[in-house]
Amino acid sequence: MPKITRRDFLKLGAVATLGVPPILASFAGAGGGEEAAMEQTARVAAIRGSDLYTMTREALEAVGGIRSIVHEGETVFIKPNMVTLPWAQYNNPFTAGECTKPEILIACAEECLKAGAREVIIGDGSQKPRFDWSLATTLDNSTNLVRAAAHLSSKYAGKVTLACLEIATPEWIEFPTNISLGKVAVSSLVTRADRVISIPVAKTHRWAQLTLSLKNFVGITPLKRYGWRNAGNYSRNHLHRNDYTPEAIGQLYFDLSHAANPDLTIIDFSIGVESDGPTLSQGGDALNVKDRLGSWLLLASTDLAAADATAARVMNHDEEYVNRILTMAHKQGLGVINERSIDIVGDRLDALRMKWEPATLALG
Repeated sequence: MPKITRRDFLKLGAVATLGVPPILASFAGAGGGEEAAMEQTARVAAIRGSDLYTMTREALEAVGGIRSIVHEGETVFIKPNMVTLPWAQYNNPFTAGECTKPEILIACAEECLKAGAREVIIGDGSQKPRFDWSLATTLDNSTNLVRAAAHLSSKYAGKVTLACLEIATPEWIEFPTNISLGKVAVSSLVTRADRVISIPVAKTHRWAQLTLSLKNFVGITPLKRYGWRNAGNYSRNHLHRNDYTPEAIGQLYFDLSHAANPDLTIIDFSIGVESDGPTLSQGGDALNVKDRLGSWLLLASTDLAAADATAARVMNHDEEYVNRILTMAHKQGLGVINERSIDIVGDRLDALRMKWEPATLALG
């Protein structure tokens, strides 16, 4: 049996020791359940511009500065969305809007190292056990994540590690879930990190409606345990085989978010995917936010539910996603979703809203 660390124990709490369902445990941890949560407020930074490095640093400052989150000697796990990186030699997944832009990851990792992080792990499960991080190139092709990680590791006392989770994970830690699986395995690189940061790219999704900061944690589960293989490619369909509705899929990633216990999110609204995403091969279309908003946008918050609710409103998915899915996250103690309880720093929500073609759901 894998060793349970103090961080694992704190996240499991009464769930592991008393068998309390995660929903009930999260209510207890929120200090009074839904009524108390509705009295809370959350800050979401909305940073516009054309330089993702600068925008990332401004976003971190707007949520209180990275030093308010990351401390000397800590290990930080950064979770991007690299779903189609394994095939980047054929099609650029960054200009297609399918993957998180390396510029944001590089800037965030550097700020963590400046704050004294001992190690910054940038990791994802993607759709193959092993993939080439050097294919994660910046939009201007000036560098890639392998070169950037080496440069940052030589510049600071801490180091940057790039991890293909399927092969780099020392242990898979099991957590309870409210879907039919009963429990779900999560990479110990995530659960044993001192700080966890979710950095997704904003996309529509044919099965989950939207994929944002909470949904991003599906990639911390093992491919071989939950996936099927076809011509060397994997999919985590077994995670959903008995729970194929947007609500059930949402419940899974809410449970995964409880396990990951994230500290921060930065949502990438530079180039994303609209229509039948999450990839162009599924029927999605690349969307350059500059074409709709006149600039790129980053949303950052220490409250992931608030960030996702704001992102959904920016994408004009209030009814489809906030009311249908994120209400569940709020009730389970994952954060604030009420628009009146979210303080947007940097711009008004009405100035950020844009047309974002919804996906045609393949599920009921």
